[in-house]
Amino acid sequence: MKNDVWLTQGLAGEAFDPSAAEAPGRSPLLDALVMMVDDESLMTELIQTHLEDAGYRRFIVTNEPRDALALMQQRNPDVLLLDLMMPGLSGFDLLAQLRADPALRFTPVIVLTAAAGADTKLRALQLGATDFLSKPVDASELVLRLRNTLAFKQYHDHRADTDASTGLPNARAFQRHLRRALARCVERGGRLALLNVTVPETLPLRESLGPAVADQLMRSLAERLLHIAHRRGVAELLAPGDEPAPAVVRLGDDAFGLLLVDLQSTAEAELVARAVVSELAATVMLGRHECLPTPCVGIAIGPVDGARAELLQKAAELARTQARLRGGQRHEFFAVELNARLQARLQLGSELRHAVARGELRLHYQPKVDLASARVVGVEALVRWAHPVHGLMAPGLFIGLAEELGLIAAIGDWVIGQACEDAMRWSALGVADLTVAVNVAKPQFDSGRLCDTLRAHLARHRMPPQRLVLELTESMLMTDAAAALQQMHELRALGVALSIDDFGTGYSSLAYLKSFPLCELKIDRSFVMDLPGSERDVAIVRSVAALGRDLGLSVLAEGVETVAQRETLRAVGCDCYQGFLFSRPLDGDGLLALLRRV
Repeated sequence: MKNDVWLTQGLAGEAFDPSAAEAPGRSPLLDALVMMVDDESLMTELIQTHLEDAGYRRFIVTNEPRDALALMQQRNPDVLLLDLMMPGLSGFDLLAQLRADPALRFTPVIVLTAAAGADTKLRALQLGATDFLSKPVDASELVLRLRNTLAFKQYHDHRADTDASTGLPNARAFQRHLRRALARCVERGGRLALLNVTVPETLPLRESLGPAVADQLMRSLAERLLHIAHRRGVAELLAPGDEPAPAVVRLGDDAFGLLLVDLQSTAEAELVARAVVSELAATVMLGRHECLPTPCVGIAIGPVDGARAELLQKAAELARTQARLRGGQRHEFFAVELNARLQARLQLGSELRHAVARGELRLHYQPKVDLASARVVGVEALVRWAHPVHGLMAPGLFIGLAEELGLIAAIGDWVIGQACEDAMRWSALGVADLTVAVNVAKPQFDSGRLCDTLRAHLARHRMPPQRLVLELTESMLMTDAAAALQQMHELRALGVALSIDDFGTGYSSLAYLKSFPLCELKIDRSFVMDLPGSERDVAIVRSVAALGRDLGLSVLAEGVETVAQRETLRAVGCDCYQGFLFSRPLDGDGLLALLRRV
């Protein structure tokens, strides 16, 4: 007999018996590591003999129950055969210890006992026993109960370690694999690369078309990743032995992992990353829908970027985030300075999540001035963040982050409500004729809830709808022009005015422009900054002014900083302007003070 047999470990953390690998047709269940705890050595020898006759070869045996827990923590057996009635530490006590240990709490336990009473079995079941065997043990029943227990464990482990949608190993299985691979790298002085791959389109697709379509996308991408991995070697996560093998795993709703072991150089990892970006970016047809993925790949080299699995995964995630921030469809290597920069961004994002609830957002207002009368006819609301450490932050420092974190709709909702509240406060102070413009973000517009949000704010603050202007962008409207047109008519039915912001920088069609129920065109500052010196910009502004006049729209130019710019705009027929020439954005009190002076 082979007591307490120590065997080699494969990369995945599963025990591997070389003799078993040489036996064709041998059941993998027979390779299970069976542990026996019984104070009677004669009993453990008898049980081991029965199991060896059935083909089992790997055992851990102890006749001292006090040693059992430490042995289990060290060896992590597949199943435990446990006597209940033992001196010093009973089987009940050991069961309670096992179920309190996170790493061992799900280890199947077959209880061996001479006590057949219902109370004994009930207590053992309550403590987590899996099955019972009565002493003296019948050999055939022992083999049958053990086989059934191991078969169920194997099925359970497979389900727990496998992503149901793609059939790939999941993050739980990957953790074990990565730990073993890193340990081998440290021991042998080698290197590995972890590629964290995300496809940002997955989550919006899940929300718009449902989980089935999103899963279809992930299955298609998984096939492409496996194809890339097979070109380099055998892509098997649980492959026995020490052969180098890239492993493809599903790490999350929109993320995959690709592990390259026994790396010869970082250039090898970069070649694989380039292939991932190239192949995953190809069009995916999802029924009638066409998806153009923008994959982002973060690369971390182990153990240089992290000698522990958790650290290496975090490094790859940070590199992937950087790739996404730079526009996607690219790869990035992890770097220490990247960690510091992204950690700061993550901290800022965490603080931004609470900014609305903590009352840290502020609205500043920039006046809109009529060119003919020099009278202030409206204001544009511009959000600021009164950060408790960094002070008053301009929108360029946090709006992009808000969009990335999915917070822009909540911030936009707050802006509308606060703008309505401020406008009615000004009315109470005698300023009742100003229009207030607010910028609408694409997620707000696409949500389908904008009309309801506006209706609620207008009613709550008793705001006349004609005093509210919604500023939309061309690119926002042209994503789905027909749907945008329908929603714009619904917004106009509420009584609010609609303006096209940054006109001339998007991709709108004049055919749609004449159909949109607009009230205003805003000429982008890029066409204003070189006035009056640029003849081309003068011609463009004149054309937009004429177009607006012919369509019955007011035309406003933004970014006006000089008298010469203002006079040129007046000459070509613009109606209004805003910019530093008249005033920088002001808080509510500052705006009131300005209006009382002019």
